[in-house]
Amino acid sequence: MRLQSQKVTSTGVDFQKLPADFQKIAVSTPSAFRPSNLGVTACCREVFFMNNNAEFCVAGTKIEGIGIPPGNPADCSVERTRQTTFTSTLDGLRKVSRNEGFTTLWRGLTPTLAMALPGNVIYFTGYEWLRFNPMSPIYRTTKDEYAPLVAGAVARVLAATAVSPIELFRTRLQASQGGSAGGHVQKTLQGIRQMVSVHGYRSLFLGLNLTLARDVPFSGMYWWGYEMIRGRLTDIRERRRGRSFERDRSRGRARRRSQSRETHADTFVDSFVAGALSGGFASIATMPFDVGKTRTQVFRDSGESIVAEATKGSAPEEQSMRRLLWHIFKTEGVPGLFKGWIPRTLKVAPACAIMISSYEIGKRTFRGVNERAFRRRQGRNEGDV
Repeated sequence: MRLQSQKVTSTGVDFQKLPADFQKIAVSTPSAFRPSNLGVTACCREVFFMNNNAEFCVAGTKIEGIGIPPGNPADCSVERTRQTTFTSTLDGLRKVSRNEGFTTLWRGLTPTLAMALPGNVIYFTGYEWLRFNPMSPIYRTTKDEYAPLVAGAVARVLAATAVSPIELFRTRLQASQGGSAGGHVQKTLQGIRQMVSVHGYRSLFLGLNLTLARDVPFSGMYWWGYEMIRGRLTDIRERRRGRSFERDRSRGRARRRSQSRETHADTFVDSFVAGALSGGFASIATMPFDVGKTRTQVFRDSGESIVAEATKGSAPEEQSMRRLLWHIFKTEGVPGLFKGWIPRTLKVAPACAIMISSYEIGKRTFRGVNERAFRRRQGRNEGDV
């Protein structure tokens, strides 16, 4: 989240506006003005700000005729910039854990769990009904090959709409920096209350279109890929047993019958592998939408929107998703659209694998319990007759 919300800023310096002595230094050794070559320690005693931009800080030994006497210790702006600027996923993990504490890496876990329960209940039950119930319009009108794509997309719309306010809170909480955990929660809640007071309760769903732009194609691709990959794994297992499925309209039903007779171990392995591969592919394919969603939601809570409104300027984050992604592509290139794809894939792929394998095992377990209970009731009824 931090890596995605980080913007590329210009590092150009107008040396003509510097004092004469500084211009001589700049001409002879221009690399001395790069933040990476300033030799900044944890605290700067002598700091010169260029054009009031905190990124351009010259610190070091006092030059004769130039400088200010040392004052009270203060946090160096360059050091602060280094702490909050991430060059890679591992660099971000290292800096966040070192500067804000190791537990900061789990910030946003509570709202994530609060969002997971109702969201997954609606998501999975909605998908099962849309995909397999004879009364479902998707079951009646969509070909079996494309039914997972449509059912997954529709189920995600229902689930995302239900948990949109919690998703908004989680995104802003994870994007906040510094301070204590309680301070982050209070600041995030205060920002949301201010937003509601100004824009009304509909503002809690302002990020819904961004969430749907990312999650709807993700869910459609995920379920389509999952059922396709697991179907291939089922075919391989059946061919090893000397059986095969005919390429007709009942092939999907034959696969599901075969899967219902699998052992718990086979079900777990097949669903785990299919879920991980499909989740990883869908995560990478929808990465630009995730970057655009994060940028927009963080922008609305960072105070930059107020500045843009005061200056009557239209920031890219205030425009449509298509224009925002085009702006990111023009300013940062293709890497900007896929910024943070490694941590997201490392999170999504195993999460999808664990989620779907647990779901499939749970379905089989409870179905067995219901079938045994049904047989016992049926036996008692026959005994009474």
